[in-house]
Amino acid sequence: MSTEAKVGLLVIISAVLLIGTVYYVGNEQWGHHMTPYRTYLRYAGGVEPGSAVLFGGITVGRVAAVRAWNEDPTEIELLLEVKEGTPVNVSCTARLGAVSLMSSPAISITTGSNHAPRLKPGDVISSEETVSIDEMARKLAGITDMAQGLIAQVQGEIKGVSEHANTLLGNLNEATGSTNRRQIAEILSNTNTMIAQQSSKIDRITDQVSIATQDADVAIKKVAPLLAHVDATVGNVNSTIDQAREPLHQDLLQMQSTMEQARSLIASIQTIVRTNDGNIRETMENLRVATEGLAQLSTGLKDRPWGLVRIRQPKDRKVPEQNSSPHSAPLAH
Repeated sequence: MSTEAKVGLLVIISAVLLIGTVYYVGNEQWGHHMTPYRTYLRYAGGVEPGSAVLFGGITVGRVAAVRAWNEDPTEIELLLEVKEGTPVNVSCTARLGAVSLMSSPAISITTGSNHAPRLKPGDVISSEETVSIDEMARKLAGITDMAQGLIAQVQGEIKGVSEHANTLLGNLNEATGSTNRRQIAEILSNTNTMIAQQSSKIDRITDQVSIATQDADVAIKKVAPLLAHVDATVGNVNSTIDQAREPLHQDLLQMQSTMEQARSLIASIQTIVRTNDGNIRETMENLRVATEGLAQLSTGLKDRPWGLVRIRQPKDRKVPEQNSSPHSAPLAH
């Protein structure tokens, strides 16, 4: 066999081995050992079929398809293929991410919770939206506009502060000028002269204050026994009050007992009155009738006192009638 034939045979064998290796590795990596899942995002910038799927930062699969969702056109449907045995659970969340700043976009899945139930093949992984580059650019533009306004405001305030600072410096320069310095020196000189002239008087006033202080100490010493007597008097008054307190307390207790007995007696009288109310009213009515009878008897005796002696009362005398005829005899005088 020629050298060319040997080289060709070696190339063919190498190609067959390479194809077999690629097929085996692809079958082991992406074949029947992959579990399909779905997720939905509103923004899937840069994600395409074949993009990596990360689980806690570890590559566990790839994106099988990226397409607009017919049921909701505002969301993008992503079909994921994840290695079998990956603990994808209900608490996991899928979001748009990347392994590094320079790498292509990927779908990052959080690890979720160990106590959450596992998702079945074909289930939907809950998603969480990330900030897109366009939205980030808009926010940066808004922050830039706000920063420009803030800078302009700060510049205006700094200008005002500078003007106030210049005014303050001018006032300080004017206050520390030669004229004001001479006036302050004259004021200090006059003050020193006045203190030198009045020092003797100040000494006399100080001596008088010292003497007054000594006299006050003597007066306080004299008043101290009086205060002691006042304390003793107050103590005697307190003792007297304490001694008189117990008899007063006993008298008050007796008065309270007397009041309670009087209250009980009044309650008993009220009970008796309520019980004999009908009898009392009947008695009062009889007394009223008897009083009216006595009043009528008194009136009759006053008008006819002879009623006590005569059984029959004489008839009332008639007044004689005068004869008015002309033939009647004249009345005797």
